[in-house]
Amino acid sequence: MDFPMRIAFLSEHASPVALLGGEDAGGQNVYIDEVSRNLALRGYAIDIFTRRDSLMAPPVLDWTPGVRVINLTAGPPEFRAKDTLWPYMSAFRDAFLNFMQHDEVHYDLIHGNFWMSGWVATELRQHLSIPVVQIFHAMGKTKQRHQGSMDSSPQQRLEVETGIINSVDRLIAQCPGEMTELIDDYGADPHKIEMIPSAVNTEIFRPVAHAEARRFVGLEPDDFVIVYVGRMLPRKDVRNVVHAFAHLRRLCAEMLPGALPKIKLLLVGGETPEPDPIATPEIGVLQHLAADLGITEHVRFVGKRQQDTLRYYYSAGDVAVTTPWYEPFGLTPLEGMACGRPVIGSAVGGITYTLADGVTGFLVPPRDPQALAMRFYQLLQEPELRVQMGQAARQRVEHHFTWPIVARHTGDLYETVLAEHHLAQTRWHSGQARPFVSIQLDEKTKFETEA
Repeated sequence: MDFPMRIAFLSEHASPVALLGGEDAGGQNVYIDEVSRNLALRGYAIDIFTRRDSLMAPPVLDWTPGVRVINLTAGPPEFRAKDTLWPYMSAFRDAFLNFMQHDEVHYDLIHGNFWMSGWVATELRQHLSIPVVQIFHAMGKTKQRHQGSMDSSPQQRLEVETGIINSVDRLIAQCPGEMTELIDDYGADPHKIEMIPSAVNTEIFRPVAHAEARRFVGLEPDDFVIVYVGRMLPRKDVRNVVHAFAHLRRLCAEMLPGALPKIKLLLVGGETPEPDPIATPEIGVLQHLAADLGITEHVRFVGKRQQDTLRYYYSAGDVAVTTPWYEPFGLTPLEGMACGRPVIGSAVGGITYTLADGVTGFLVPPRDPQALAMRFYQLLQEPELRVQMGQAARQRVEHHFTWPIVARHTGDLYETVLAEHHLAQTRWHSGQARPFVSIQLDEKTKFETEA
């Protein structure tokens, strides 16, 4: 490129600066961070716009070469759960426009993340006449279907999502399941959807020698260790893992009388570095469950850990596990695979795509602790299979799920969208462009799309 193409990333609640592992800090934060970094390495200039959630947050932060984080004032400068941010999105839009005017910067394309930033992106598309690529990270109808009355999304979400889908230039789906949701649940045009899976940083998440990892974590070298890494939320269903672990111990007592192996369950995650049931209520639930099942001494809670040490926890395990009953994509299975460990995951969402059943680990039904325990038992009994699956897992990640691959495909998508946009602009100036029609969602929300 003769000059850097400038891309505006919109991500109202998920900043790369945020500490990972909190209630609203997870996969989207990682996606924003890694995709922007890797696009910058390919020559793009990226500005990430997020909502100021602290008085300490600077207006502009040089995050990494080629990437800036811009904290826009939209609502109180304090943490708010993402499902409470919808009323501030008009202010977020206006703050973006004010920043553009003040900074005298032009953007070639907007990359929207999540539905609220998607709404802002479509508003800006209409105002600035620049194309929009949108990724949702999670679909409202799917969340509603799985969470029911526990879904705390604003009531406008589904209607707004439909308007976004009709308005943007391209949609990114992270897995075949999400593509199906976009088409079947929302009537999206299949030709507007590009499937670009998320990924894992294979330099941060890499295998660590078993003995070294055990020393770092503080585990006995000969224990059979099952490790869960992730957020401590009900929908992640760590309770299912605890039940399965208790069932595994009973199964070992029945099948291996007199030679009960030493098995441990390592649970990594929470809101604080030390496991705190007050700061993370789900930890309290799990602690009580372990006590009721009589396995407290065999379950170890670790608390929040950052990415630069997580590889030791994955590598200290003989098998990694994640069995949510709802998961749009899921990065932790890829992290475990990148660390060379077999992964057992529930057959939901993106896990059915990233995990190769019987090759890199096993898929199990959600909410079925007995089925999960049987897979634990199989891997306990077959150490050669654990090694084989762990090697295959690392290879699968390296071939299909790295951030440079994601950035390459995303950049190619940008180039295609911009070429189409320039062609449409040329047709417009020559009087050949197709007319626009308005899609009115409500009296405050209006989108335009080509007829």
